Amino acid sequence: MKELLTRALSGLLFAAILIGSLQFKYACIALFFLFGLVCLAEFNKLIHQKNIASYIIFIVLFVSVAFWEYLFYSSDSLSDISQILLVVCVFVNLLLVRDLFSKKSLPTLLSNHFINTTFYVSSGFVFLLLIALNFENYSAQIIMYIFILIWINDTFAYIIGKNFGKQKLFESISPKKTVEGFLGGVFFAALASYVIANYTNIMLFTNWLIISVIVSVFGTLGDLVESKYKRQAAVKDSGTIMPGHGGLLDRLDSAIFAAPFIYLFLRILNYVS
Repeated sequence: MKELLTRALSGLLFAAILIGSLQFKYACIALFFLFGLVCLAEFNKLIHQKNIASYIIFIVLFVSVAFWEYLFYSSDSLSDISQILLVVCVFVNLLLVRDLFSKKSLPTLLSNHFINTTFYVSSGFVFLLLIALNFENYSAQIIMYIFILIWINDTFAYIIGKNFGKQKLFESISPKKTVEGFLGGVFFAALASYVIANYTNIMLFTNWLIISVIVSVFGTLGDLVESKYKRQAAVKDSGTIMPGHGGLLDRLDSAIFAAPFIYLFLRILNYVS
């Protein structure tokens, strides 16, 4: 009971800090920057990476995107640069998904520490920021509701999986995840997308529904990818910063993995609208 209370309080504090910071552009930038550094430190520990180059790459990438207009006096080229980063990031993430189906450790390409840190962790936070910036029109609501969809998916996947789950989803990597839990998370995230669409005027229901599916599918894959990294490192959690939850990367693995795919969908929407 004590552990459950600790977990609940820790999760509520995390959600309050995140949602509160998202209401202000520069608070959001600062929080994602801090979260990115912490997650990068936890991930470097998992892959036994000790040099500072990955931090320098993250700082340069993140600060450049956050303050592109001030640094380069124009935001025109940011769209082109983000598309290049998006292409590489999507392919790296798909290779990580491929690795889930292999009993071997990471493929040779992805054993390169800088590919892992740059296009898996660092780029995930860059795309979370780009989603919030919403093509030069900062939107606290879009990124906030995306996180809410992630939390709803995770919560109901856990509840349904624990109470009704029988068929394992990826037993070799995450024994507690079940097909029933996954489908429950998809269903309730889809229901939440309907509520969001009907009580906001940001996007049509169809668009929110697609985002809920992206969140459910790629968020789950992101959780499995991180679980495989932890299994290879022979640890239960990525860190201890959040009592009852583990590390910050444990809480944000779904978001940073799904972020490039959500951003890709928003780009398509922005292009066709």
